Amino acid sequence: MRNVGYAHIDDLASLIQIDSQVIGNESRHKQIQEAILEKRCLVVKEGEAAAGFLLFNTHFFDNTFVSLIIVSPDERRKGNASLLLKHVEEISNTNKIFSSTNRSNRQMQKTFQVNGYSQSGMIENLDPGDPEIVYYKQKK
Repeated sequence: MRNVGYAHIDDLASLIQIDSQVIGNESRHKQIQEAILEKRCLVVKEGEAAAGFLLFNTHFFDNTFVSLIIVSPDERRKGNASLLLKHVEEISNTNKIFSSTNRSNRQMQKTFQVNGYSQSGMIENLDPGDPEIVYYKQKK
């Protein structure tokens, strides 16, 4: 059974391992550790094993912003990203939730759309030739 909750510091090593599988290095170690300590990191687990995680904050014009969703390559297309999004929506203390993904990341765009997020704009010049699409959802 999969469950979602706040990550704990003893989850750090497994989250770094998942992130490294996806991006090829451990450069976000400090960012993930800080998010765990500040209760801004959610983890989805299958039993005791982490399948993926999400980082969020409220620095985007005082709205919840999901800054990172990472799912282990072996755990993709099993609804883990959707579970993480639904959980952040439940715990968010703001009425608006934002996130973004590159135009080239079709799978994440589909995940946002399936979960009721709408396009809210585009940011050029972050990644050359691959604009960032901003997504938005109003809490009910």
